[in-house]
Amino acid sequence: MSEIKTFFRFCPECGRRFHIKLVSKNLINVEREKEEISQPAVITPRYSFTSAPAIIVQEGEPVTVDIEEFQYAYKCGHCGHEWNEKHMEEVREK
Repeated sequence: MSEIKTFFRFCPECGRRFHIKLVSKNLINVEREKEEISQPAVITPRYSFTSAPAIIVQEGEPVTVDIEEFQYAYKCGHCGHEWNEKHMEEVREK
């Protein structure tokens, strides 16, 4: 990691904030899924006042979704406490 970032969060040990630093960020897992997003379209008849509008579902383009799981390591600059947290990030590509 080229730079260390400071976060305005609370340390779980001493409770202080403004001293939290991100020590490392590691990729744990990547899942790739393909989703097809359907787009509903409403078609209303032109001259008929008694019939209900028709709803037609149209298939959209497939979208690739990457779900990345990261493990962040934090350190409190005040008391030196270190802990890890897992975060999920979702990236959609067309």
